[in-house]
Amino acid sequence: MSQTVLLVGPFNRVEGDLEVKLTVEEGRVAAAHVNAPLYRGFEVMLAGKDPRDALTLVPRICGICSISQSAAAARALASAQGLVPSPDGEGMAALIHAVENACDHLTHFHLFFMPDFARGAYAGRAWHGRAVERFAAMSGTAARGAVAARAEVMHILGLMAGKWPHTLAIQPGGVTRTPTLRDRVRILATLRAFRGWMERDLFGGRLEDFAALSSVEALMRWRGGDVGLFLEIAADCGLDRLGQGAGRYLSFGAYPLPEGPVFARGLWEGGARGLDTSGIVEDLSHAWMQGEAAHPWAGETRPDEAMAAPGYSWCKAPRLEGKPWETGALARQVVDGHRLALELARSGGVLARVAGRLLELARLQGVMERLAEGIRPEARFLVDGPMPAEARGEGLVEAARGALGHWLRVERGRIAGYQIIAPTTWNFSPRDAAGVAGPLEAALEGVPVAEGEAVPVAVQHVVRSFDPCMVCTVH
Repeated sequence: MSQTVLLVGPFNRVEGDLEVKLTVEEGRVAAAHVNAPLYRGFEVMLAGKDPRDALTLVPRICGICSISQSAAAARALASAQGLVPSPDGEGMAALIHAVENACDHLTHFHLFFMPDFARGAYAGRAWHGRAVERFAAMSGTAARGAVAARAEVMHILGLMAGKWPHTLAIQPGGVTRTPTLRDRVRILATLRAFRGWMERDLFGGRLEDFAALSSVEALMRWRGGDVGLFLEIAADCGLDRLGQGAGRYLSFGAYPLPEGPVFARGLWEGGARGLDTSGIVEDLSHAWMQGEAAHPWAGETRPDEAMAAPGYSWCKAPRLEGKPWETGALARQVVDGHRLALELARSGGVLARVAGRLLELARLQGVMERLAEGIRPEARFLVDGPMPAEARGEGLVEAARGALGHWLRVERGRIAGYQIIAPTTWNFSPRDAAGVAGPLEAALEGVPVAEGEAVPVAVQHVVRSFDPCMVCTVH
């Protein structure tokens, strides 16, 4: 049996550094080892700081999902303080966060994922000319339209978050700015314009009609806008069968409100069930980290400067109930019980992950509109409370790429421990002590590699379907 080893990386159009070692047998990936090769050390920087400093430092982990980091830090601090956020402040924080996540979905679809189909490798396909026109890097008309629409809807962040990225607007007790009636009108007008662009160019139809799709068969009949072109490409390329996952999905619950999260919290493994985060363990057996496997509250970040084997990544391997779990927009919609997402989960491949993001984007527009309509300028948007000298807190949110958790331990008024598990830490984790591969590693097994391909295009489709953010992974 012929066997070759390919080292693929660094990847372009990926946030941060990524390498994937592929063992290829008979034209298919037999094993994959995913490496996050850049160590950053934010968890070490936080040690000894005033707990409130986390609100300034952790957003700088990432320049494209910084509000997610802000929201997780604020939730962890509120948990440590025993502080219940202002209901209206919580709603505004949810709106700010939802805008960032919607923009991340656009960035992934138009700038990271779809340009691969404009490559010469697909020349001759019936759709290739249209893909080049719409999605070619630097020249595609769809990308220009998406960037312009993204910039316009981000005016909401300038208005309510003060700036993007690295806002300080989200606090443990709510948000720092009280919206006025004029702000409410401006936000709703901005969201109407964003809806208009999505319905005209991206979906080519009503968002509610797309969100109402209840089967993969109905999905594949959708022909409107750039989504229709993607689905035509997906059918021709067999993206439903490419990069299939293990069928285990995790969501921390998106956009917490007093009545509960907008999208449900839980696990799905053939059926939905509750989530107990006390069972999370960070396995270090194949990470360049020293120490023992532990829950994040007891965990530590001690880099192994020798980068000794069997470690092969700076990424830890988070496990829940001893298993790896996939997280992301598809996972959120599956855990939330959406019928289309549940059917997509049966295959769990590239099509499912990208369609899951598009489904969430269609649903998220209505969520943002309802949150904006509910703005009450006369309400209180921020409450405060003291930070105990001894405390611990857990901050769980959903970034665009999936479940993001911050675990904070305070001793003598200072940060004694701060551990972060980002979505890409879950999805791009290395093997654990039992040799079980992380979600991407498992999804790459069986992916075809054509003879002479140094950077296999099918492998890139699978990698990009997870929308990695490596700088968050290694903090």
